[in-house]
Amino acid sequence: MQMISRLKTGHALGRPFLLVTALAVLGACSEQSSEQSPDPSPQNSAADASEVSTFAAVTTQRIIDTGASDEWLTYGGSYDEQRHSTLTAVNRDTVAELGVAWTYDLQTNRGVESTPIVVDGVMYVTSAWSLVYALDAATGEELWVYNPEVDKAVGVNACCDVVNRGVAVFEGQVFVGVIDGRLEALDAKTGERNWSVVTVDQSKPYTITGAPRVVNGKVLIGNGGAELGVRGYLSAYDVNNGDKIWRFYTVPNPNKEPDNEISDEVFAKLGNDSWGDDGHWVTDGGGGTVWDSIVYDEVNDQIVFGVGNGSPWNRNFRDPAGGDNLFLSSIVAVDANTGRYRWHFQTTPGDNWDYTATQSIILADLPLGDEGAPVRVAMQAPKNGFFYVINATNGEFISGESFGPVSWATGLDKNGRPIEAEGARYGTNPVTLLPGPAGAHNWHPMAYNPELELTYIPAQEIPAVYAEDPRFSTGSTAWNTGADFSAGVPPVLSPADLKAARAALKGRLIAWDPKTQSPRWSVEHANAWNGGVLSTAGGLVFQGRLDGVFVAYDAATGEALWSYDLHSGANAGPATYSIDDTQYVSITTGWGSLYALAAGYAYDETISSTVGKVVTFKLGGTQSIAEPDLPEVDRTTLAVAFGNEQMLNEGLVHYARNCSVCHGPFAESSGVLPDLRWSPITANAEAWNSVVREGVLAQNGMVSFAEYLTAEETEAIRAYVISQARADMALRAEN
Repeated sequence: MQMISRLKTGHALGRPFLLVTALAVLGACSEQSSEQSPDPSPQNSAADASEVSTFAAVTTQRIIDTGASDEWLTYGGSYDEQRHSTLTAVNRDTVAELGVAWTYDLQTNRGVESTPIVVDGVMYVTSAWSLVYALDAATGEELWVYNPEVDKAVGVNACCDVVNRGVAVFEGQVFVGVIDGRLEALDAKTGERNWSVVTVDQSKPYTITGAPRVVNGKVLIGNGGAELGVRGYLSAYDVNNGDKIWRFYTVPNPNKEPDNEISDEVFAKLGNDSWGDDGHWVTDGGGGTVWDSIVYDEVNDQIVFGVGNGSPWNRNFRDPAGGDNLFLSSIVAVDANTGRYRWHFQTTPGDNWDYTATQSIILADLPLGDEGAPVRVAMQAPKNGFFYVINATNGEFISGESFGPVSWATGLDKNGRPIEAEGARYGTNPVTLLPGPAGAHNWHPMAYNPELELTYIPAQEIPAVYAEDPRFSTGSTAWNTGADFSAGVPPVLSPADLKAARAALKGRLIAWDPKTQSPRWSVEHANAWNGGVLSTAGGLVFQGRLDGVFVAYDAATGEALWSYDLHSGANAGPATYSIDDTQYVSITTGWGSLYALAAGYAYDETISSTVGKVVTFKLGGTQSIAEPDLPEVDRTTLAVAFGNEQMLNEGLVHYARNCSVCHGPFAESSGVLPDLRWSPITANAEAWNSVVREGVLAQNGMVSFAEYLTAEETEAIRAYVISQARADMALRAEN
């Protein structure tokens, strides 16, 4: 056990007194039972019930009553997840006075996607590797830190960095999903672990990056991993002891037999027929992970959640029968108490492109009924590029329209089913489509202003070349997509190729009117993958950009009213709260996540993999954010080039299939992970082989790829990486 917390002697501003010691406990949990809680050590016994009842006493009713007012009690601000605060002290007239109140350095330097939770003057936030921090929300003083001590070799299973989007707080406990598949309950006052359960089969490449949600004594958690081959589900656990209450699978049993779970009945009635009897889904899980959006609809007492992509992506391999494959890429509603199926709406039937429907789901009442009567709706802008308004009571399609360029479909029919464009279901011939697998909108939370009736979408354009992977069935890659990542990529990029690739990447913030399905205003960004959104009753919309600038826009017009350089990439959704009549706006920063890993060629070199931070602002704040020391990249000594054209082409294929998602296409890293082009390991064949095939850096997350790569293929990758380094130097010389 590792003691990493610091003893604190009090709590500022007269809020509840804290005496804090936290033990970082529990390495990777035993795989022997995915549902059995490990016996807690004596240091981690459950907190006294009387203390729990008075500290961080969040209940379902408190979240319903409080919403996003003085506190930020749940991931989306309220159960409706509108991310709209009723606070008005920071407004159009005063926002220019916003300054830094305090900053706090997190203990990791990977991607940070966490939205702070603020309860009773305490902020709970997470960083990479699922670390949990408790801070004084007014001063940033550290109260305790909990480290779940993850075996970093599990990082190879994290498709999009070892990120975590935050915690849930309920009745004196803090709940966190750990990257290795654990769900843990911590004492909110001390940070000690009360219980822990393994929610997945840890022999499979499952991960957890999403924030749990809590309602009526149940903590809800999904998982990720569909890119590598798993079967998705959503589970509910008892907040008191971690006992599983119900589980809803999103993909049928591979034998189409009962799982003895609540989802059995719905698959028997309508799900099984949407899948064939053969294909890789039978052995590879089928996908459908619930890795982000989970929303409680208190009006209908149901859970509405988003379901992810298929595994493999390519339906020709996944299910040659060609069915819709429920519940992939769907919005699903289940009874909050029992998990029993209520309704579903599938955004991308028979998903073939990694078009997840796990993006933000916002619940609202829109004047869409007779004579403008309010209708309870669920709104989503998933990866596929269409904005959907769905009746939250029964799942019926109300309206939908594309919110950005879409080339894979020509529109939606009267039932909301996409009308697929000719050739969109790619074969061996490459086809360029919008959106690509990064989506027209990804996980970055959108927001909704109920006064203006506008939804704010952090949208983007990231096209991709799709082609069927001719080597898929050989098993020579861990990635279970069936798509050829090397399609359309030349072995060596010319300056014109690189310029065109960067020019195709776009981002924008769109104020979308869900009633008319049209934009009210739009702000263009210099690049894609910009951060989540916060709306306030002060007439403001806050968003952090990829380049690290935090901006406040006029919610009605889109005019930029204030900005501040965070000196780090900003992806997370901000939060706002009030303590002693002072309004604070807080955002987490930290360069990383999917775009930083997989689109290294697109990033600005002034963005660096620095230690993540919590940055909190208030009116009249006078603190500052330290500028990072950017590392110098030594390009003076280039490895000796080798390999003929055939070897370089082979190296490109194997690099694209096994390395590019983490180390960047064209071998151009964004600094989150080592840039292989300039690594001394790349220059030495023996050292290279020891890392790639022998796994000497497994504890850094770089496990052995000997299962997927021969010695010859490994050396071909090295030749390709060196060729990319020399091409980069040639490009720099031209410029």
